[in-house]
Amino acid sequence: MTDVVDSDELLRRIQRARACALEEQRAWRTRGEDLRPTDPDAAREAGIRTLAFEAVVSVLDEILTPGKRAGA
Repeated sequence: MTDVVDSDELLRRIQRARACALEEQRAWRTRGEDLRPTDPDAAREAGIRTLAFEAVVSVLDEILTPGKRAGA
């Protein structure tokens, strides 16, 4: 069965996804900074994950506010 989602619900879901991705980005950035002195390989992995979540946030920003990042 297919659920029908109205535009307001879709917008709320995208906003929640963006908030979650932003939190993950922050968490991985912090983890990478904490690991850098003791475990460079894990810090590098955390950096990669940070970049991945940064990309997700960028895409969701463009969906929510088209053109917002055009000047960035």
